[in-house]
Amino acid sequence: MFLQPISNCPALYIPDLNMLVIADLHIGIENELREYGVHASSQIKILENTILTLIKKYKPTALTILGDVKHTIPSTPYHEKKELYQFLENIQTNTEIIIVPGNHDGSIKSMIPEKIQLESSDGYKNGSIGFLHGHRWPKKEIMQGDYLFCGHTHPTIRFTDKLGYHYYESCWVKGKINSTNAIEKYAEINPELTILFFPAFNPLCGGIAVNEEGIFGPLKHLIDIKQSSFYLLDGSLIGNRIE
Repeated sequence: MFLQPISNCPALYIPDLNMLVIADLHIGIENELREYGVHASSQIKILENTILTLIKKYKPTALTILGDVKHTIPSTPYHEKKELYQFLENIQTNTEIIIVPGNHDGSIKSMIPEKIQLESSDGYKNGSIGFLHGHRWPKKEIMQGDYLFCGHTHPTIRFTDKLGYHYYESCWVKGKINSTNAIEKYAEINPELTILFFPAFNPLCGGIAVNEEGIFGPLKHLIDIKQSSFYLLDGSLIGNRIE
């Protein structure tokens, strides 16, 4: 199956399914940042306009969001609920929306338009592709597919310049299933299953330097990170180690 990561954008298009896929919007994260003294302007309109631009270009019949649509937990303020609902409603007028809930999406069913397709937090499968946030083990049928798409980790690559300063860039992580660990957890798996971790769609999210810290969450036990490849958003292949 042909998969098309969108250049310089943390999104992927699947022509065979006519579907766009993104992860980790974390709508409302600005409020938490302000509590730590970081004053960031709202990203919600920027996120909405970026998604609508992608929809206009690719004309997908569906947009799948791999969890953490909202940010604030355990309770979400009224104004955030209102912004979230309007955000999803504006996008829904242009394409169907499918949400796989993440660990920040508690009670999200009561905050979204009725026609949005809300899947189980242990993922769902469409054809040979499994869709999951990544904070839970995937359901068994997903492990029998060809691909597993995940969010949750917010993967980045840590670079060090000649002066010793560090900087980070968002990246994709593509790797194969760790058959030994997977067999211990699941009776039936596809040993050629490819796992793809999505970069966070919201640029305020920060991330994990996967070339140093690996993957977090239960899926770190299912991916062979030493045999994985890291790709920057412009498509550059970095490999699995930075010197």
